[in-house]
Amino acid sequence: MWQQLIKQFRHHLKLERSLSENSIEAYTRDVEKLAAFSEREFVGKSPLELELEHLRRFVNALAALEISAFSQARIISGIKAFYRFLMYEDKIKEDPAQLLEAPKLGRKLPDTLSFQEIELLLEAIPLGESEGHRNRAMLEMLYSSGLRVSELVELKKSQIFTEIGFLKVVGKGNKERLVPVGKDALKYLKIYQEEVRVHQTPTKGHEEFVFLNRRGQKLTRVMVFLIIKKTAIQAGIKKNISPHTFRHSFATHLIEGGADLRAVQEMLGHESITTTEIYTHLDRDYLRQILTDFHPRK
Repeated sequence: MWQQLIKQFRHHLKLERSLSENSIEAYTRDVEKLAAFSEREFVGKSPLELELEHLRRFVNALAALEISAFSQARIISGIKAFYRFLMYEDKIKEDPAQLLEAPKLGRKLPDTLSFQEIELLLEAIPLGESEGHRNRAMLEMLYSSGLRVSELVELKKSQIFTEIGFLKVVGKGNKERLVPVGKDALKYLKIYQEEVRVHQTPTKGHEEFVFLNRRGQKLTRVMVFLIIKKTAIQAGIKKNISPHTFRHSFATHLIEGGADLRAVQEMLGHESITTTEIYTHLDRDYLRQILTDFHPRK
């Protein structure tokens, strides 16, 4: 019965909730972990017969395996989604996962780059190399618009509205949002498109993607990660950075500059304002540092 219900759950996530394939796979793995545990520990019990106490034993087993609190919380989120689906389909009368508690998570503030470090990174890109203009355009756009790396590599020519300075971004769950893009990013994007990309022959099916590799295919997320790592070394920056660091820096610099939290939420594509609120913690640290540095009675 587990596999039959998991298959139905996958269809629900795809058709009813319009989740991405990555999210669907993650939710499926979470439920399959519970299925394997249940078949071993609760022999003969179907998923429809499990109660809160059974689910708590599963969570305790995760903790005993020294799985991190973040991973436990993600798995529990998948289990809760599965049982909400069972309720939605009238397969159960009560949700045993409703009172299932996730471990308390400490909020880890994301690594960010200062504006000066961003400038160093961008200037370190060798424009004389064949991929230089492409890489400069990509990093400018990551910082200018706070894009996720998946949104960057999936960006298509039809999503860029140069005349009004906006991008139409397709984010998590295939949700679209309009994001402003800065003049410098548009400048380097124009150079790349008109002087580099126009001379490439895209592979069939990749014609509309903005950023291409040497084979004429859209870039992968891993490739963008490696490009940023290499550029950081060239710039002499020791921080452990990734494409997401540009997104964090984008949000942090906006908040530090006085931007409205709701506006930043909209630009980042966060479903909940609480996700965006992490940047207010960064802002408080910044303000306290200003007080320490400049107030006569610090």
